[in-house]
Amino acid sequence: QVQLVESGGGLVQAGGSLSLSCAASGSGFRINAMGWYRQAPGKQRDLVATITSGGSTNYADSVKGRFTVSRDNAKNTVYLQMNSLKPEDTAVYFCYARIPTPFGREYDTWGRGTQVAVSS
Repeated sequence: QVQLVESGGGLVQAGGSLSLSCAASGSGFRINAMGWYRQAPGKQRDLVATITSGGSTNYADSVKGRFTVSRDNAKNTVYLQMNSLKPEDTAVYFCYARIPTPFGREYDTWGRGTQVAVSS
């Protein structure tokens, strides 16, 4: 069983920066894509950014140019650098990892989330 543990987050003023990290632990696993979603109060969970094992990235339009996703495959860790934060970035940020199975399928596992709050 793969477990994800997020760290980082917190409270920052608009225009500021925060960094998130998420480490996967377990045994005998590989990871395909990793990334971040976020969920604001009363809203659905939305994609923020993803990165494949080869380093290809995908971003939500709302964060392009401000957020950067990266990963360290040796450490099974994904990072999210968030710059020029806006109040609308306030949400719980969830890390996810897409795990391949021996049978050619994949499943997603999720972290518990970390709160990011941006004050105006």
